[in-house]
Amino acid sequence: MWYLGLVKKGWDKFIKQYRIEKGALYKAVSKQLSGLGVTEEVADEVLRSFNPDINLWTENDLFNFIVTLRKKTKPIIIAANKIDIPGAEENYKRIKEQFTEYTIIPCSADSELALREASKMGLINYIPGEKTFEIKKELNEKQKKALEHIQKNILDKYGSTGVQEVLNKAVFELLKYIAIYPGGVNKLTDSEGRTLPDVFLMKEGSTALDFAYKLHTDFGKNFIRAIDVKKKMTVGKEHKLKHKDVIEIIT
Repeated sequence: MWYLGLVKKGWDKFIKQYRIEKGALYKAVSKQLSGLGVTEEVADEVLRSFNPDINLWTENDLFNFIVTLRKKTKPIIIAANKIDIPGAEENYKRIKEQFTEYTIIPCSADSELALREASKMGLINYIPGEKTFEIKKELNEKQKKALEHIQKNILDKYGSTGVQEVLNKAVFELLKYIAIYPGGVNKLTDSEGRTLPDVFLMKEGSTALDFAYKLHTDFGKNFIRAIDVKKKMTVGKEHKLKHKDVIEIIT
């Protein structure tokens, strides 16, 4: 409804302008809705399933068009939090059946916070998103019970607290980013001895040259070639990157 309100504000004016100019419809729509993140590519893709003569659109057509645009430009993931509370599991199953088009992840933010705090205090070893943890120090009865509760009722049941899973799915599946590591063929560690300490999120379809610019403008401007470190293979500027590639840039 928010999208619809913004579109309707200038829709009549847009229709008149489109009739006069008679340009490419997807370009006109993209220009009208650029503030909502609607690119020419998105507009073109969405418009293909609608009547090409916008003058014949009904209110229903416009609404369906807006719904499709929203899904493309503002995808939604649902974090079903407080899954540890009695009755929550039934609610989770019910909404999964009712809203099949959405990705719904059961979450317990309280459990995640407790595990991170315990890890920070050196009581346990815990990596966010993992389905278990390792106890490092002797715990008092209260701490032991709390951690046992989390392990049994959350981690064993759902595979994780859900918090990291929501972030991963949002970034890598909904927004379609890939993770790219800068590294050298003969050197994967930094001055502190950490292996591949840095990682950059790139849009799916990014090239070696895009990555060079992401690292530094000068790397992009002075780009000669790149090396796919895992394969020890030289690649050019148009080479498409894959998730978890390790890339060395030669300038």
